[in-house]
Amino acid sequence: MSDAPALDHRVTPARPDLAARRLEGVVTADRYVDGEVRRVVAASAPLHRAPRFDAPLDSEALAGDLVTIYEETIEGWAWGELSRDGYVGYLPADMLGPPEPAPTHRVAALRTFRYPGPDLKLPALGHLSMGAGDAVVREEERRGTLYAVLANGGGAVIARHLEPADARAADVVAVAERLVGTPYLWGGATTLGLDCSGLVQLSLRMAGVAAPRDSDQQEAALGDDLPLDAAPVDGRRSRLWRGDLLFWPGHVGLMLDEGRLLHASGFQMEVVVEPVAEALARIAAAGAALRTARRMTGVGA
Repeated sequence: MSDAPALDHRVTPARPDLAARRLEGVVTADRYVDGEVRRVVAASAPLHRAPRFDAPLDSEALAGDLVTIYEETIEGWAWGELSRDGYVGYLPADMLGPPEPAPTHRVAALRTFRYPGPDLKLPALGHLSMGAGDAVVREEERRGTLYAVLANGGGAVIARHLEPADARAADVVAVAERLVGTPYLWGGATTLGLDCSGLVQLSLRMAGVAAPRDSDQQEAALGDDLPLDAAPVDGRRSRLWRGDLLFWPGHVGLMLDEGRLLHASGFQMEVVVEPVAEALARIAAAGAALRTARRMTGVGA
């Protein structure tokens, strides 16, 4: 009997009938394929657990994200893994395109509208969320407003809503604070809706820090352990810092300062800031005690 740890199905592109070629000899499948790299060309693409729109939403990919596709079905689903965090699932194939051109810029605003051309009076084609990437071919001014014209007939967006694709936010917590009030959405990873780990991942992404998708994965991968008694209990003063991460089973929050927690709350159903002592008491009363506190250096100014 093998003592090897079980593979995490969330980040293992393997099914009984099909697996990534790199897993040959690691997992058993009927066939192995190399996969084809695509890029998300929609504003965002839902990643479902099964090839159905009513299947659970596990995550979302943003415009410009790369995806390795191992199968495309005649029903229009693509099964693959996200480059950003390795998450595996099913995406609508029509939301994916060729890998080139690579994004030159990313959205720095919470959201920006995409217009058919450089004119804000034209009916918007849709929006792009914070962190979404796109290739800018030129800038064009119209009536005093500067627009970024996108590649492949993608329209135009307000230029000042963009920043270079390699930009890095100096303060992860400040990014997260801008998202207060965003509705809670299980599996959400855009500024239209976020879950707890999606909030942490997106905030870190804007600072150039790669993070796994789910809270338990983040708990295992991010920062250094802090003693649990750093959190305030029974009136004790908190020894937590801005940017510290608190983990419960199935939940994560980010410290705004030593006394306040910033998190996407399934209780309030939005991204909120609340006294950490109150959050600890409420979540404990619901049967989930604080499990881990972790500190990341250089993420909060």
